[in-house]
Amino acid sequence: MVIKVAIAGPRGKMGREAVSTVIKNAEFLLVGLLDSKKQEETLGDNIPIFTSLTELIEETAPDVLVDLTVPSAVYDHTITALEYGVRPVVGTTGFSDAQLDSIRNLVEEKQIGCIIAPNFSIGAVLMMKFAQTAAKYLPNVEIIEMHHDEKIDAPSGTAIKTAQMIQNTRKEATQGHPQEEEILPGARGANFEGMRIHSVRLPGLIAHQQVLLGGDGQLLTLRHDSFNRGSFMSGVVLSIKEVMCQNKLIYGLEEIIL
Repeated sequence: MVIKVAIAGPRGKMGREAVSTVIKNAEFLLVGLLDSKKQEETLGDNIPIFTSLTELIEETAPDVLVDLTVPSAVYDHTITALEYGVRPVVGTTGFSDAQLDSIRNLVEEKQIGCIIAPNFSIGAVLMMKFAQTAAKYLPNVEIIEMHHDEKIDAPSGTAIKTAQMIQNTRKEATQGHPQEEEILPGARGANFEGMRIHSVRLPGLIAHQQVLLGGDGQLLTLRHDSFNRGSFMSGVVLSIKEVMCQNKLIYGLEEIIL
């Protein structure tokens, strides 16, 4: 069965890569694009462009919506898609806990799949899983995430998801000196349940993360680097296929990568 795919955010760097990937995949059919600024009527092989998600869905009937837009728009897109019975694959981060609960409730009501992936890179997901396992034995953890300077949110969704996964296996630990003092506020990074997360934003970077796990006389460093946005496309392809087989909310590709 050919899966009919729509993409929201086709002009962004990730969006352009996703458009190319879907077009080249014989198992997919790109039926429509959602763009906030309609500069032309169609793209390439007469793929229609819409500024309204409702109109896109009603006219093209996609099976899956791949959303690569911005945090301010992605929640409404996800809810709208689900209400129409379209399965969302979301690569945009920034959902609140309340929004995730609302999405989960609607998914259960509609009994269709939804995948929200803070990171589509298979290598990054494996790094997160390895860190979760290691933190059981080395519970003193700091995360350094590094992204391009056009990234809006900090910490990254990948860093937050990594910390959440680690917290599931990590023993409670107080890190650093009890009388530690920040001479400059924020010098020690964000505090997530005792772990520290540091965000770097510089031109030239794409997406990079290190997880440092310290123990007596030793340091374990887990690192993943994405050097171009093609590194995320294997996860996009996997998610489009997998969401068609699911009837629940999946938050993070680690749930489908065993």
